[in-house]
Amino acid sequence: MSTQEDQPGTEPATAGEPTANRRDLVARGALTLSAAAIAATLPAGCARADDPAPMPEKQDAAPSGPSLYERLGGIFAIAGVVDYFSDEIIKDPVAGARSRNPALRQWHTAQLGRLPGLKFMRTLWVAAVSGGPYEYTPTKPGSTNLGLEEAHRNLRISSEEFDAVAGVLSRSLDHFDVPEREKSEVLAAFAAHKTEVTQGSRAAR
Repeated sequence: MSTQEDQPGTEPATAGEPTANRRDLVARGALTLSAAAIAATLPAGCARADDPAPMPEKQDAAPSGPSLYERLGGIFAIAGVVDYFSDEIIKDPVAGARSRNPALRQWHTAQLGRLPGLKFMRTLWVAAVSGGPYEYTPTKPGSTNLGLEEAHRNLRISSEEFDAVAGVLSRSLDHFDVPEREKSEVLAAFAAHKTEVTQGSRAAR
């Protein structure tokens, strides 16, 4: 997801293999989720900006099963996806360096020195929202610890731009062969924050 503040975007990925193998796979492709995170067609799971209350911020594990964080392969797998996702957003024509939104254009051209920190923050955010053992501390706190409204307010991100980032995220998860169940959960967690991310755009109307 694009953001001015160092902010995690969303979302992890691994192949449908045992966790250890998936971590190895992502480690090898890490330089290839975030950005911010955060672009094609809106995935079916994404909400509209005017949708009501978001879903819970944490993806709780089923009583007898592993958490989404564990099923994604843990912090190394998530960091690999965030790294790839964040770089891909820059290339997106709607939300990236060629965006019609001057704030997004500025971020993706003149402020890329902040990208490593942004990737770090996006990784922590995804790890926290997926039920991992890491705590995300926002640089611009929203209404909740994982809220994204203040970090994105000045970017005035539109619904279309958010949907474009959701598309980048979807394709990034596919790039790492994330199973459909985990991919759907990641996209749903991302979509739950659409109203927050697009607040600046709606307030400016």
